[in-house]
Amino acid sequence: MRKTHFCALVIVTFIILGYQFHRSEIQITNSRGLKRQVENIIVATTLGSVMNHSTTKDGGSTTGPVKGDTPSCNRMEWTKKDEEVKGIVAKLDQMVPNVHFTDIMTTTSAQKSEATLLNNKYFYCVGDPLLVQLDLYNHLGKRKEYGGDFLQARIISSSLNAGASGSITDYRNGTYLVNFTLFWPGNVKVSLMLIHPSEGVSALWAARKKGYGKIAFVGTFLNGTSTVSSDCGYNITVKERCDYLDERDQEAFYCVKPNNVSCDALIRLKTYNEKVTYLTDLEHSLLNRSNIGCNIPQSFGTFRVIACKGKKATVAEGKCGAGMSYPSPSGFVWKNEWYPVFCRVLSFRNLKRIKSCLKRKIIYLLGDSTLRQWMWYITDKIQSFQYFDLHGTGKQKNMMALDMKRNSQIQWKKHSHPFVTVLEYMTADHSYIAREIDNVAGDGDTVVAVSLGHHFRPFPIELFIRRMINIRGAIQRLLVRSPDTKVIIKAENTREIDIDQERFGDFHGYAQYLALKDIFRDLKVCFIDAWDMAIAYGTNLVHPPDHVVGSQIDMFLSYIC
Repeated sequence: MRKTHFCALVIVTFIILGYQFHRSEIQITNSRGLKRQVENIIVATTLGSVMNHSTTKDGGSTTGPVKGDTPSCNRMEWTKKDEEVKGIVAKLDQMVPNVHFTDIMTTTSAQKSEATLLNNKYFYCVGDPLLVQLDLYNHLGKRKEYGGDFLQARIISSSLNAGASGSITDYRNGTYLVNFTLFWPGNVKVSLMLIHPSEGVSALWAARKKGYGKIAFVGTFLNGTSTVSSDCGYNITVKERCDYLDERDQEAFYCVKPNNVSCDALIRLKTYNEKVTYLTDLEHSLLNRSNIGCNIPQSFGTFRVIACKGKKATVAEGKCGAGMSYPSPSGFVWKNEWYPVFCRVLSFRNLKRIKSCLKRKIIYLLGDSTLRQWMWYITDKIQSFQYFDLHGTGKQKNMMALDMKRNSQIQWKKHSHPFVTVLEYMTADHSYIAREIDNVAGDGDTVVAVSLGHHFRPFPIELFIRRMINIRGAIQRLLVRSPDTKVIIKAENTREIDIDQERFGDFHGYAQYLALKDIFRDLKVCFIDAWDMAIAYGTNLVHPPDHVVGSQIDMFLSYIC
């Protein structure tokens, strides 16, 4: 009997030891897996930081690390995304000359350059091309041997409130071809501007790659009944640090952790411009206001354009819809209204038509303050929209307006980091746009509009590209579960010429504009070319005037109704 008990005891002991050994194996395996997982979570090559699992927030939201995402399943996606980011940057690198200069006299001079009309006529028909060759020279009168100058070309009829951009071909040898389409009858003038010489473009592009230091973020943390401030941003390297990470999308933001304060206590952020530059004094001299946006002399004067029988500009008559091809230029302005060339835009200046279009619509405006302009424009036109108090604070608070009579809803949400403003804004009520889109159920009456760009200009462009790739992924998931949902991508617009060019200049916006079109080229979404519209209108304002916003709204409503 005792022998039987002894045998049983031995068996039980082996079972317990075996279980403990197996459990230890699992713990070791999990520990190794976690280590590999941490090693493989790369936020971005330029961030130079490895994501760890002490995260307390998901990119500015009040939640912790993203749950339900399995990094081991995402590694292939991360690698693919990294390769796409590098590929887009490489394309932009090819567009920008890698040149250096030691004397400003060897840089491109607008005054010394020449514009030649290639197809001179006594008069032109509507729909005819107008071809101009530009030969650029430096201040010493020597012909330029390489391209990469940042140019802007436009035709104008001031009396008709008409304008259009020109398509510019860079032959990479100092010669450019500008191709205008004469869309309307009347007297037309040409405007040719050198925004930045190629040497300035090269300097700006190189400077943008050098770091995140031009903008400083200040975070406010709640500490009981008081608050404490702390430095935040993308290059916080101290040991005691709050990591706000989105593991799935490889997004990251950091703050110096205040003593004895939880990372979850971050409640507000604001920014200011650091006294940091990545340009030399000589390079800065190219960015003086007197050297930006200089007119290239031309002697052709005014062109006479008439409506010829059997000939007209090629303007499509089909309804505006998703997945269309967008030429350059994508449209023109006539009598202060925008006319795209790839579809027939409807005029929604009639309130009855706007109200009918918006009936039962749920509209998400996700991005920067240029989309908030849309909300203000619509709610100003339709008084039945009433703002709903979301209990936010400050000018940058999220907004919602309801039209109970027509069962319509519009909301604007600011995009997550980086949001550059000297005004404090709440961090608890904003998150990355991709996450916002993931929470949209969608249907035939749901509309998602996205626009961001201006706040990304002071940072390495990889940050913008990665963000837009993440948004594209969220849109793809949305269209799988709800193919009838309308998605609109609005490009950023040009802005003031006298702005700090190293931080916010239009060359950075143009690079992002090209990247945006590349990222979304194969996705069935609707596109509003606010960049081309701004050039056609001749408005260089970060917040375009109402008549330009009205044309953007006409395009928007033409897509969704």
